[in-house]
Amino acid sequence: MYWDKAKECMSREDLEQLQLERLQSTLYRVATHVPFYRKKFKESGINPDGFSALDEMRSLPFTTKDDLRDNYPYGLFAVPLRDVVRVHASSGTTGMATVVGYTKNDIKNWADMVARILTATGVGADDVVQIAFGYGLFTGGFGLHYGAERIGASVIPISSGNTKRQIQILQDFKTTTLVCTPSYALLLADTMMEMDININALSLKYGLFGGEPWSEEMRTEIKNKLGIIATDNYGLSEVMGPGVAGECRECNGLHINEDHFIVEVIDPQSLEPVAPGELGELVFTTITKEAFPVIRYRTRDLARLLAEPCSCGRTLRRMSRVIGRTDDMLIIKGVNVYPMQIESILFDIEGTEPHYQIIVEREGRMDKVTVLVEVVESIFFDQMKKQRQLMEHIKKRLATELGIGVDVKLVEEKTLERFEGKAVRVVDRRRL
Repeated sequence: MYWDKAKECMSREDLEQLQLERLQSTLYRVATHVPFYRKKFKESGINPDGFSALDEMRSLPFTTKDDLRDNYPYGLFAVPLRDVVRVHASSGTTGMATVVGYTKNDIKNWADMVARILTATGVGADDVVQIAFGYGLFTGGFGLHYGAERIGASVIPISSGNTKRQIQILQDFKTTTLVCTPSYALLLADTMMEMDININALSLKYGLFGGEPWSEEMRTEIKNKLGIIATDNYGLSEVMGPGVAGECRECNGLHINEDHFIVEVIDPQSLEPVAPGELGELVFTTITKEAFPVIRYRTRDLARLLAEPCSCGRTLRRMSRVIGRTDDMLIIKGVNVYPMQIESILFDIEGTEPHYQIIVEREGRMDKVTVLVEVVESIFFDQMKKQRQLMEHIKKRLATELGIGVDVKLVEEKTLERFEGKAVRVVDRRRL
């Protein structure tokens, strides 16, 4: 099943010619309208009008998340704000958001890209799509919402949380397609089993899952417990949101929407391209975005490109699942969390020490985060009431700043291990 067969199955020669033309147009646009890129090109001696081949991209400068933060909020926009119809944002290491914008045409392209990955899974106009991703500045909910509407499906924008209500909606509204994180899908399945609900009585057929790392074993468990086809999809706010890549029914790699993005895989240390099929850091260049184009954006996500053709007939290149990060970012319940965010909050709270550790575990089906915080001796040995008050204050601040709830445990000074080199701030005990 295809949403746009002409684009999804075009010859590599035609696709690369289209990419080159769109890259040339994008370089002209950013050099003309984005001071950041104009300065970068000038410093590197790059003539944005001189590109005649895709392999010349290696001469272009990289864009990093720090560049996005440094130009907060609208410094990297390539159109006037009056042409921006949507603004989304993702969190940063110190609470400073990275802000992205969309024109009407960007929104249309975004919806078409998501329509492709939905159609590749099997979802169509007769389906009922329950979106259990959060709505708001996070791109996940809205991105998948507009794509589902684009194919003519009925959309239930229930957002995240409230598990029993989710299950009631699954039953009563005859949901055929579930969109959420894979861990939440398993929580729904386990909760239904506890409630003695017959899974086979549901109308569910498909599940599109993303927002966090997951394994083939987890996919198999979801398929068996919910009786559905389960596919993976990939996106990031800085490049577009969901819809950058997604699996077809073959489930052997995520097809990248290459008519909208040019993808590279580099060695994160040398910054040189890796050999075909080798693991490296994904780098994306947008070639159709109007409001917020990015050139060679370093995602920090580790994956490999798959060279073998897919039996589904699509000629778009595929990428493996993301298997890790080159930085210390954690993805918890679909939310990006950086240790530096937690550190900056703790430093702002009187009585805490500059030593902490983040423990990440999978409790049941959901991720659980516990922050161990060293506190001054006077507080640790003070009344339990004051300890509880401090703990609740830290939990509330963290929940507000991070966007997710975490547990907090106060520990005595010098309890946490000290390191001569870089401190180990995160202990990830999840087994995916």
